[in-house]
Amino acid sequence: MSDLLRAPAEIKYAEELDWLESVDDNPKPFSWRLSPKMIRLFILGSERADGLDREISQKWFGDRSIVERAIVTLASDRGLLLIGDPGTGKSWLAELLAAAVCRNSTLVVQGTAGTTEDHIKYSWNVSMVIAKGQSRESMIPSPIMTAMESGLIGRFEELTRSTSDVQDALISILSEKYISVPELDSDNIVFAKPGFSVIATANSRDRGVNDLSSALKRRFNFVRIPVVTNKKSEAEIVRFRTEELLRRHQIELDVPPTLLDVLLQSFADLRASAAAAGSDDEKLESALSTAEQIGVLEDAVLHSNFFGERTLTARTLASSLVGSLARREPEDLAILNKYLHGVVEPRSKEEGGSWPEFLEGGRDTIATLS
Repeated sequence: MSDLLRAPAEIKYAEELDWLESVDDNPKPFSWRLSPKMIRLFILGSERADGLDREISQKWFGDRSIVERAIVTLASDRGLLLIGDPGTGKSWLAELLAAAVCRNSTLVVQGTAGTTEDHIKYSWNVSMVIAKGQSRESMIPSPIMTAMESGLIGRFEELTRSTSDVQDALISILSEKYISVPELDSDNIVFAKPGFSVIATANSRDRGVNDLSSALKRRFNFVRIPVVTNKKSEAEIVRFRTEELLRRHQIELDVPPTLLDVLLQSFADLRASAAAAGSDDEKLESALSTAEQIGVLEDAVLHSNFFGERTLTARTLASSLVGSLARREPEDLAILNKYLHGVVEPRSKEEGGSWPEFLEGGRDTIATLS
């Protein structure tokens, strides 16, 4: 795993998955590698009441009912659609589910304006077609077709970013569970094997881009992933991802809990300001998601490791926050400057701690970027 830039969940957590499979005596749907109970435990982590001989780490932070409904959907005839704001962990949950169900989370189609029907059905190896004609051997199956043939989970990222004709091609796959290949005279139908299902994700901010048809909506169970608003839960997510980053880069660097509190409070303040804004011009372009919060901290950690004193400081954190969130100039810089003067400056005088240095670092970065 060390020679992979980013290992998929089934490789990254292979040891845990192997162990869970060895002790799992619960009923399993189809050819699933783990039972629904063990899949939930794999994703949400173990508790003392589970009575296991080893601890299973928590990998996704959210409501248990969301995970349970997602698992139940995959055991049904319907596809699973995870929908929510950017940075709410939809793709990560989809990857964990696929890894736990069938030990393969890599059968993925990425939805874009350029995604075609071939991407979810099949295409042809042109050189083989010229040499030997069209046959099953010269056909290039899509990730979805591969999942159908093998009884695995196929994933479709950003479904609403693909055009309506591509979305419509999914309807027959989800309802009929086969793909017809009219170019072939024989062996021209690919049937889905038991265990096949589709996990799709959709960004709730993309409404109106390519809305799903009523027919396609009926083929999916919708599971909405809410934005994390609980500070404790968000702190756990940020800390979990940061520890992963430090391990991956083999970095030994101190991340003081007080600075994590500063980061969490800053995002909470900026979200409150965005909610109270009267127009989009008064809001940062950033969605201020948990994922972007992680990105700010990762940027600060890496900068401290390579260019600092191998200790994260409030100044570096503020610089990373401004640099990461100031996407429009001068609008975003003006919003951040207003936040520093109206919120951070009074707080630094009242509370002290890391806030004065955070204020100074933010001001210096804004001055540099202006």
